[in-house]
Amino acid sequence: MKGTEGSVYVVDDDLSVREGISGLVRSAGWMAATFASGEEFLAAPPPRKPSCLVLDVSLPGLNGLDLQRELVKSGVDVPIIFLTGFGDIAMTVRAVKAGAANFLTKPFESEDLLNAIEQCLTTLLGHQTRSDESLGNIIGESRALRGALAAIQVVAPTTAAVLIEGETGTGKELVARAVHELSGHSKGPFIKVNCAAIPASLLESELFGHERGAFTGAISQRIGRFESANRGTIFLDEIGELPLELQPKLLRVLQEREFERIGSTRTLRTDARIIAATNRDLKAMVEDQKFRSDLYYRLNVFPIRVPALRDRKEDIPRLARHFVQEFSRRNNRAIDTIPSEAMDALIRYAWPGNIRELQNVIERAVIVSRGPVLNVPLAELMLEVSDQPATASQETLQGMLDETERTQILRVLKETNWVISGASGAAARLGMKRSTLQLRMQKLGIRVARAAACD
Repeated sequence: MKGTEGSVYVVDDDLSVREGISGLVRSAGWMAATFASGEEFLAAPPPRKPSCLVLDVSLPGLNGLDLQRELVKSGVDVPIIFLTGFGDIAMTVRAVKAGAANFLTKPFESEDLLNAIEQCLTTLLGHQTRSDESLGNIIGESRALRGALAAIQVVAPTTAAVLIEGETGTGKELVARAVHELSGHSKGPFIKVNCAAIPASLLESELFGHERGAFTGAISQRIGRFESANRGTIFLDEIGELPLELQPKLLRVLQEREFERIGSTRTLRTDARIIAATNRDLKAMVEDQKFRSDLYYRLNVFPIRVPALRDRKEDIPRLARHFVQEFSRRNNRAIDTIPSEAMDALIRYAWPGNIRELQNVIERAVIVSRGPVLNVPLAELMLEVSDQPATASQETLQGMLDETERTQILRVLKETNWVISGASGAAARLGMKRSTLQLRMQKLGIRVARAAACD
């Protein structure tokens, strides 16, 4: 018997499926109600919480996606577990991105359905906490991120190619690793290739390998990345940088699962799962004839969009605390506090470099911090904001950051008895040069309490 109480609503036009699921649900200790159509479900009284909906995607009349939209319009907030066939993947992706809790492909295991239901009900009851180590170390539970997390769980068990899109620094590699770890290829290698970091003249050899003597400098046989990734996953980062002349060969691997090493006529096969990532607009590149349309559509079987950090600000506190713990451990620090004014500034900042920039800022802050309190370099964040053309919203943000930084500088000055220089002075604790701190104090209208403190 499962450890939570709740009601489960089943909507499926197949009577045998409805009866099978309802019997399974009741045997696990939950209440169950069944409906043959979306219209029948909408006509019934709204679900009571905690409850979840097990919903078939392909329903006659009002299909699963339409029913989901109607529930949102009606203000009915119930987690949905979609049941789908492989032919319904595209519709399921749209549903998951719109907020569906989970999906199962028919035929599914009874235990998988029971686990999915319990996950929904325990989440509603507030009994479930998610570890930083789950789902490939992807940290966060914001609405913007949930679509990507759900999409990972949708596509990982399949063999479909995945295209991960997002700005630089958003964590596309973490998404690729999560897909790999949840896939049937997880016991195989995860091979990463940065298509932008390898010269075009060498990239073909890196991907497909070469035979000895195939070209000048080929003094021995080389095994390519596709060969190394067999039965595992190959992650092609910055796929938009792949030269046009290599794109047909990659397309062949995607379609036929075969290739030849340079200088060889022997055809090799690979069972590697292919995941690509880009921070560029590949569709626009196709229109500009800078990327092959057939390759784009072959890669774009299942796109996952990773949100920018500015679109998931509610995740920043958790990310910041995670990075503080990580870098404190690496640098033998004992930092356990992030001042509220510093956290407010981290949340307000736009983070053009996304999570990678946040990670770097936190690492520098840990290195320069003395004692248990993190000293975030607020001046650095402000200077980066001031480099942008001033808009009304940015001016408001600038004022908030000014006040936040002024509060932090005053606090540190008081803690150091207004001593600016030296290893224990305010400048060192704030991670600034003495001259930089004095300029910031002048701009913020902070007057030195004692003349002797300025050396």
